[in-house]
Amino acid sequence: MLEVRNLVKHFGGVRAVDGLDFKIQQGEVFGLIGPNGSGKSTTVNLVCGVFAPTDGEILLDGIDLGAIAPHNRVDAGVARTFQNIRLFSELTVWQNLWVAWRDQPGQEQGWVSNWFGRSPARRQEIQKLLEFSGLGDKADHLAGNLAFGEQRRLELARAMASKPKLILLDEPAAGMNSAEIKDLCQRVLAMKEMGMTVLLVEHVMELVMNVTDRITVLNFGKPIAQGTPIEIQNNKLVQEAYFGSAENAHGGVS
Repeated sequence: MLEVRNLVKHFGGVRAVDGLDFKIQQGEVFGLIGPNGSGKSTTVNLVCGVFAPTDGEILLDGIDLGAIAPHNRVDAGVARTFQNIRLFSELTVWQNLWVAWRDQPGQEQGWVSNWFGRSPARRQEIQKLLEFSGLGDKADHLAGNLAFGEQRRLELARAMASKPKLILLDEPAAGMNSAEIKDLCQRVLAMKEMGMTVLLVEHVMELVMNVTDRITVLNFGKPIAQGTPIEIQNNKLVQEAYFGSAENAHGGVS
């Protein structure tokens, strides 16, 4: 699905990402973790096209994303959420999904039906996505009036509405309380059951360890470990990156 080859990004003399390699398989939830400043969000921005790589390749189903303009990467199959919520606050919940919606090939309606919301099939599918997101009764509410956790769920639903091959979740648990994090965990697992492919960047280890299939750990822009959640928890280099020493970790990342 996604292959990153020797990815490098320099900002002047700062090596934000320095020789990163990983592969994400179809239907996998892949975690990218590391201490603050390790290069995680820079990697997401490289995949999305916010930054151009200094060196290396990013391939989606064998297609070089570097040859695709950032504003066309949604059409290529890339969608994302943001650390800081970026909804259309003056539009309704339903409208936030409607503007992001992409029909499957062969399901496209006419221009009038698509842009004026007259397609019954599209309206039905959007309603299903609202129900999945726990927002079924909030369709006509302004997005800016939603509670914080609801806004997070809407942003995730908006990413799903574009029918992406790959969803990039950039710290989706930021600002959430414990109940909201547990709900997010169940929601990501449900996405996995639906066959979606996810790249998860996150600091909340409760979420990472419960939903990911494999993890790459970054430190100072370099990958220092790759493996399953259990392997990462027991990796001494990871413990030292987070806690200063394996002894201080008291049994690993938790």
